[in-house]
Amino acid sequence: MEKTKVAIVGLGTVGTGVAKLLLDHGDRTARHAGRTLWLQRAVVRDASKPEYADLPEGVVTEDLDDVLNDPEIKVVAQLIGGLEPARTIMLKLLESGKDVVTANKALLAEHGPELFGRARELGQCIAFEAAVAGGIPIITNISQCLSANQILSLEGILNGTSNFLVTQMDRLGMSFDDAVAQAQELGYAEADPTMDVDGTDAAQKLAILAHLAFGAHPRWADIPRLGVDQLDPADLQYARELGYRIKLLAVARLGSEGLELHVSPTLVKAGTPLAEVQDAFNAIAVCGDAVGPVFYHGLGAGQMPTASAVVADIIDTAVGRTRLTFQTLKQFNGDEQPRVSLRPFSELPGRYYLRLHVTDSPGVLGEITGVLGRHQVSIASVIQHEPASDGTNDVVPLVIMTHSAPEGAAGRAANEIENLDCVVGKVIRLRVKVGE
Repeated sequence: MEKTKVAIVGLGTVGTGVAKLLLDHGDRTARHAGRTLWLQRAVVRDASKPEYADLPEGVVTEDLDDVLNDPEIKVVAQLIGGLEPARTIMLKLLESGKDVVTANKALLAEHGPELFGRARELGQCIAFEAAVAGGIPIITNISQCLSANQILSLEGILNGTSNFLVTQMDRLGMSFDDAVAQAQELGYAEADPTMDVDGTDAAQKLAILAHLAFGAHPRWADIPRLGVDQLDPADLQYARELGYRIKLLAVARLGSEGLELHVSPTLVKAGTPLAEVQDAFNAIAVCGDAVGPVFYHGLGAGQMPTASAVVADIIDTAVGRTRLTFQTLKQFNGDEQPRVSLRPFSELPGRYYLRLHVTDSPGVLGEITGVLGRHQVSIASVIQHEPASDGTNDVVPLVIMTHSAPEGAAGRAANEIENLDCVVGKVIRLRVKVGE
């Protein structure tokens, strides 16, 4: 059988999973590729680590030149995270005549046009299914399987770490810090989980999906985002009382006034598909004008789910399918004008959940409703629990659910309410998902 030699750069968690699939299931990959995928090299920082001892002799190397200078290596899985040296390494791989498979969403979100442009100049290609939602084949589905559609909306749980944290806080009443510690023990969270919990990771993935689905060219850093790092267990409790779950949602919605993009903790109606996504799972709800609603659900991170997507890309690249679609679709074309404009965040309509603490005195609710009314924000429901019966607490929580209002108006109203004498502390404001 014909042999295609491949290499891996970065033998961390995902890279080890890719090596395992190539070495342990060569018959399976050969059946799908019509050729043997031969793992020729794996580039690592320290080849003396004991975990590499089981790999075939001569595969592990510390020298990237062993890959760059080997003309028989045709496909390289570049599995280093971050921006540098990942960007420089990818350029070197392309310039040495290699096709590249990557799982690095941060690199694509930041340098996609540069890297894809260089690949096109050199006649090479880049595959990146594993960059968004791990084992869920969302890139292929949006780029190819749904190509007969105009995508109308895309709403997703794109960060498995955040979803795991929220699940543990909601299900077990854990504090945020305890949930993070458990996620780190289980390998769901990095030693520094900042990019997962502050919404950065989800925003980078949303930027990629928005480009593929809508032809938008957003800078990921410009996408409005809030993370789960400030989420209070009290909000999870009140959401349940109101019949909702809180999820970190990444939203892209196309309308006549432009494309809506944002990432934030959002109240999602209990019993609907996105609300019931638990633990480290990801999910993406897509609506196309021809196909209607489609729902994708699966593990969005972890060694083998992500390795599954990487190896599928290696197979497609070795066979030649990636090259055909890469040249035809012209993804991340820096010379192409955006097909849609981004709608200003302040103009976006939405329903909102407000939680605040107020003094237990007459007229308080009237003051608050007066502020909301002046900003044209109407109230859908109110929860106010009775104060402690022993009279020791003269401050009570107040939860308000609004009807639809522009983001800017809701934000200004919340800021004004926060400055009222009867309000103690900050006003918590979360978006509420409308519809299923």
